[in-house]
Amino acid sequence: MTLLDELGYLLGDPLMRRALLAALLVGVSAPVVGTYLVQRRLSLLGDGIGHVALTGVALGWMIGAATGLAPDALAVPGAVVAAIAGSVLIEVVRRRGRTSGDLALAIMFYGGIAGGVLLIGLAGGSSGNLMAYLFGSISTVTTTDLLLTAVLCAVILLVGLGLRAALFSVSHDEEFATASGLPVWALNMAVAVVAALTVTVAMRVVGLLLVSALMIVPVAVGQLVTHSFRRTMLVASLVGVSVCLVGLSLTYWQDVSPGAAIVVLAIGVYAVVAIVRPLLARGRPAGDPHPDIPDDVEVAGRAPAGVRAPAAAGSGEECVG
Repeated sequence: MTLLDELGYLLGDPLMRRALLAALLVGVSAPVVGTYLVQRRLSLLGDGIGHVALTGVALGWMIGAATGLAPDALAVPGAVVAAIAGSVLIEVVRRRGRTSGDLALAIMFYGGIAGGVLLIGLAGGSSGNLMAYLFGSISTVTTTDLLLTAVLCAVILLVGLGLRAALFSVSHDEEFATASGLPVWALNMAVAVVAALTVTVAMRVVGLLLVSALMIVPVAVGQLVTHSFRRTMLVASLVGVSVCLVGLSLTYWQDVSPGAAIVVLAIGVYAVVAIVRPLLARGRPAGDPHPDIPDDVEVAGRAPAGVRAPAAAGSGEECVG
């Protein structure tokens, strides 16, 4: 059987088509939000929100069981509500509370996962029911989940790209943004909310415990190859889409966790780029950082036009500007 035949079977499977579409949406949107988190030095925010979202999943299970619905019918809505509440709480604590940001995240880590395990037990389930949400499972991606993912990704991209200039200003320097008259509080809340939505969107594909890696590692790759914020976001999205599609496709032939495969691929791409980039840069001549400004210093033993090279020491000859 040829590779084209294998790909034909892969794309002919309705389950894989839904999963690949979800992976495509997640791969595009997650690094967009991750770029702002890295700029704000909040790379671990996704982990904290993911743990809180686990409590939302368990709460959705409990409400679903109490109302006679399917056990996981309200898992995703519960995760969305809990993730948004947790991200807003973290932002409030970070700005106004006496607790430092990293301590607030630590409390969210422990409280989120403990609350999830406790509530899922009260709902009549077990910790095993949470595994699909912790590490991702393509078998849980339904048509409804795909539609919800598409809507949430549209909101994430609308905010992340539509407000890019303002969000970059706030993420880079809050004091300057405040002095410029930007609504810093509202923009910080926007970043927190879209981060929460990103976590819940990626929950089905990579899982709550690994979603932060998909938000951050592609951005780290982008920072290695470019220094522009806009280009970093573009490169990160391309890397995110690539590792999501390839990693998820591997699960069609090998029985491995999709989230683990995607994250390992992303880290592998980062490692390769980190090794190859210095080797390629070593053979390149150093370029002029300001080609539009006339040189007024000696470079590589050559004086610029109109400037005489400095005389050797002791010759008595002066350098003329």
